[in-house]
Amino acid sequence: MHTDIVSVITPILIFSIFFLASALKVLKEYERGVVFMLGRFWRVKGPGLIVVIPVIQTMVRVDLRTIVMDVPAQDVISRDNVSVKVNAVLYFRVVDPEKAIIQVEDYNMATSQLAQTTLRSVLGQHELDEMLASRDKLNTDIQLILDGQTEAWGIKVSNVELKHVDLNETMVRAIARQAEAERERRAKIIHAEGELQASRHLLEASQILAKQPQALQLRYLQTLTEIAGEKSSTIVFPLPIELLAVLQKMSERTSVSDD
Repeated sequence: MHTDIVSVITPILIFSIFFLASALKVLKEYERGVVFMLGRFWRVKGPGLIVVIPVIQTMVRVDLRTIVMDVPAQDVISRDNVSVKVNAVLYFRVVDPEKAIIQVEDYNMATSQLAQTTLRSVLGQHELDEMLASRDKLNTDIQLILDGQTEAWGIKVSNVELKHVDLNETMVRAIARQAEAERERRAKIIHAEGELQASRHLLEASQILAKQPQALQLRYLQTLTEIAGEKSSTIVFPLPIELLAVLQKMSERTSVSDD
């Protein structure tokens, strides 16, 4: 009799142990369990120790931590018809486990594909210079678009960062030539502005000297002093234009009188 009782109780105990082992689930702090009862959504459980009734209930684990996803390099044609390869990194997390499991089959794959198409669409509306110089604005634009479209999936896109904008060798050389031409243009503009400022100062100085003849004579003497201090055997003495005009008139009168 005792042996019969043991033989009956033992399978029951074993079944109970396996039942409890399969029913008890432990969810970590960053995990949630989406529980379905007979195929219908029941509730979101966790974290900690939860009970899932085998056969009747099923559970899908969802990780709530931020996921870092590399967006593969995409061939993008910019608005100014330049072909480039652009890749990015995407930061997102699940904020609504129920939607992440029910509304989309695989939220990781769906988010990755959406990021690739959005990357091509947004960058194709900008020129190459904007891709190279305005990355922060482009990052924000892509992030807002992705966040708006993934909200229905219970996904929050927190950040998007463009990593590399790869150009072919021909375009790299063209950009280098453009930068060199831009530097030459700026150098010429600076030189021209310097010449303009110098001419204005010379004009002001000539006007002052014209009003004060004594100042012009002092300038002559100063120039002679500077020349005398140098080791030179030739001294060029500047003559006023007015004196040359007087000498020319005297020469013309002499020639007329001789005739």
